[in-house]
Amino acid sequence: MPEELKRLGDYEILGILGAGGMGRVYKVRNVITDRVEAMKVLLPDLEGKEDVAARFLREIKLLAALHHPNIATLHTALTIDNQLVMVMEFVEGTSLSALLTQGAIPVPEALNYTDQVLDALSYAHQLHIIHRDIKPANMMITPEGILKLMDFGIAHADNEPAKLTATGTTLGSINYMSPEQVKGSAVDERSDLYSVGISLYEMVTGDKPFHGDSNFSIMAAHINQAPTPPLDLHPGLPAGLNEVILTSISKSADERFQSADAFRTAIGAVMRSLQESKTMVQGSQNTIMADAAMRAANLRTAPITAARTPVPTRTTATASSARTATAAAASPATPNPERAFSITPEPASTPSSRRGLYMGLGALAVLVVLVMAAVYMPSRKKSSVAAEPGTAASQPVQPPAISGPAANTPAVTTVSPAPPAPESTPPAAQNAKPIEVAKAPVIAKNLVTKNAPKQLGGVQSAGSVDNVKAAQAAGAAELDAIEHNIDQLTGRAGAVNSSLDNLQRQQASSGFGLRGDMASRQSSMKVNLAKAQNAIEHNDAERAKRYAAMAEADIEALEKFLGR
Repeated sequence: MPEELKRLGDYEILGILGAGGMGRVYKVRNVITDRVEAMKVLLPDLEGKEDVAARFLREIKLLAALHHPNIATLHTALTIDNQLVMVMEFVEGTSLSALLTQGAIPVPEALNYTDQVLDALSYAHQLHIIHRDIKPANMMITPEGILKLMDFGIAHADNEPAKLTATGTTLGSINYMSPEQVKGSAVDERSDLYSVGISLYEMVTGDKPFHGDSNFSIMAAHINQAPTPPLDLHPGLPAGLNEVILTSISKSADERFQSADAFRTAIGAVMRSLQESKTMVQGSQNTIMADAAMRAANLRTAPITAARTPVPTRTTATASSARTATAAAASPATPNPERAFSITPEPASTPSSRRGLYMGLGALAVLVVLVMAAVYMPSRKKSSVAAEPGTAASQPVQPPAISGPAANTPAVTTVSPAPPAPESTPPAAQNAKPIEVAKAPVIAKNLVTKNAPKQLGGVQSAGSVDNVKAAQAAGAAELDAIEHNIDQLTGRAGAVNSSLDNLQRQQASSGFGLRGDMASRQSSMKVNLAKAQNAIEHNDAERAKRYAAMAEADIEALEKFLGR
């Protein structure tokens, strides 16, 4: 057809969609109906070749018998200017081969496209029609995600000769031809399934399974060369998908899927496995988030309860209180009420529900001890050096009552009244100023009680109690971390078990079974997880950690086997 031709019969030529070995395809508009369609016209230089003309007529008759949502519809066929013409549904969209120029297609999409191709082939094969040129270029994807199988130009019915080859031409596309097509043997429906498998291989890996520097080397590879497993190219692919692809491109037709429906069933199993794994992972994440939210709520409410415990108010050392203290020291019969104080203990919290609280208080206690050691101890040394024995300054200075968060640390400290002062107070003591302890920053109660035995003699130190609680908090934190790790491992194990069960059902339908070492790993994983959970219930951190590590090793081995 001359390039300058803008109209053919009742059809306006809008553009060229493509060209092949048998004809050229135009985008046209019917000037009567105003409908945009696709028109395939037999090339002029092939008009004298009877075998090509016969094949073109056969395609028209075959397409006229096909009515399926995944097959481009034939509208009509006619002769214009002694040329055979087919007018077909114009498919708006992009060919799968064009999509593959951008790289591999995500697995869920690839499985969806393959399922649609197999649906179309199942329908055609029931009518005993074999396509014989399945490839991504003949698959159009509409904006709605619907796949349309195109170009039945070399299709034939199974009651016709299997091979009609024009002189100097080869039926099919080299990269997607089945071994029996390469050999020129009789083909059946399983040849189309081989081409679908090659197309699926390319979709999920972004590469073809066979390469060569000539058409002959590629054709020889289809017959003799074992393909690289898709899982070796992309370890993240599902193991079940890897097995499906390798089965579909087996060299022997007897070892492939025996029908498009069987192929679709295997694809459906992989799709369900992916969905179940996604659902299980999402469920595990939701559980972990809910658990974290509950723990956060406990941490928010615990300090509020502790803060409501009545605590003494700090007594500020003033000039008036200093005078009172000096007068009381001079009168042995009158004890100084400001020198005796007690701190009400905080009600004990339930250990199992206060692990986060203990962790926070333990960290706070350590921080306060370090800070106040630097602030408090130097001033104490200065006081000791400045005071002479027997003076008021050398007497034990009673720490003030403490309020605030530090006062909530569990401890009980009772201080007896100071011993009577000598009858005569030396001038140095009269002129000495009382140590203004209250002017120092707020002192943590555990620091005060830690020094109490040295100052008061014989009173139990609260520092030892704090050390015990710090150790308990550390142990609780470790158990909490191990328990969280076991929860995560349990979620991963659930996903692995689901995938393995699906793989076993799929392999059982094909007469296969799960690899022995993987079956052993699955059993070991379940046992180790159960032991880890039992250990955490008995607060045995070391045992729980050991079995959790063993379970994680099993899970990692199984995930690698499944291609995750």
